[in-house]
Amino acid sequence: MPTISSAYAKPRRSALALGSNIGDSQTILEAAIETLAQTPGISLEARSNWYQTKAVGPPQPDYLNGCVTLQVEITAQQLLKILLGIEQQFGRVRQERWGPRILDLDLLLYDDIVVDTPNLQIPHPRMRDRAFVLVPLAEIAADWIEPVSGCVIKELLKEVDCSDVHLWMGN
Repeated sequence: MPTISSAYAKPRRSALALGSNIGDSQTILEAAIETLAQTPGISLEARSNWYQTKAVGPPQPDYLNGCVTLQVEITAQQLLKILLGIEQQFGRVRQERWGPRILDLDLLLYDDIVVDTPNLQIPHPRMRDRAFVLVPLAEIAADWIEPVSGCVIKELLKEVDCSDVHLWMGN
């Protein structure tokens, strides 16, 4: 399997999950995608619909979730740094684990590369258990192979309960 050191050579395909449950979530998520698309070294490839989902963790409002795929000419670590910067730019404050948030950007996949460092794990360690990630990801990348399990996204989706994930019909 490729290692992270090979990430410098060529454009890579990446998948991100986006979520928000504080403020005007749809506007925030759309603006986050626009910010990503305008970032040097990042090109938007595809985006899912938005989905309303029940929150995981302490009692809080429902989330609006979606996914994007990107072509990136930067390393996974550089992409993570950009994502954290965009979250901060939109006012994200990390207080409690799984608490409400104005913007959450998670790096799910980076080509077929597996990364396991203290600050970054790819594939995202909990993506295979989360319908709110797999439903929108399957919409835009159903045949992407998750490199740890060796399963395509549409197969992983069959293993999770999707009853709390609903297509957003908002504004």
